[in-house]
Amino acid sequence: MLKRPAHAVSARLQVQFHDCDPLAVVWHGRYFEYMEVSRSQLLKNCRLDVPDMIELGLRMFVTEVRCHYSFPLSYGDDVEVTSWFSERSPLLRVSYDIRNLTKGRKAARAHTRLALTDARGYLLPELPDAVRERLPT
Repeated sequence: MLKRPAHAVSARLQVQFHDCDPLAVVWHGRYFEYMEVSRSQLLKNCRLDVPDMIELGLRMFVTEVRCHYSFPLSYGDDVEVTSWFSERSPLLRVSYDIRNLTKGRKAARAHTRLALTDARGYLLPELPDAVRERLPT
């Protein structure tokens, strides 16, 4: 397994029945919800959560998502999603490892790119200093 930066955040969850298809395998779109749990904690740790962004007069949105699935998650599996910042300019890139703890296998790897706008929705060409200062080095 690759070494993760010190600021990496992991979230653990258990696959629920409502996340699965009739064969008890997690529907592929649920992985993005699992990633959101970890990413939200990562942003909270950096004081870049929704209330923080509003206070800064900024908004953040996902512009790209990529996910490579390598092993299925199934009903009842314990899952760990680890997230970290892998790029910081001009967009934020958050990378993820999704592990099936029950089976001891990597289930997926992914990343999201996040763009920032001002409060009116105008895209910012680079990260504002107020955001850059809060990011881990």
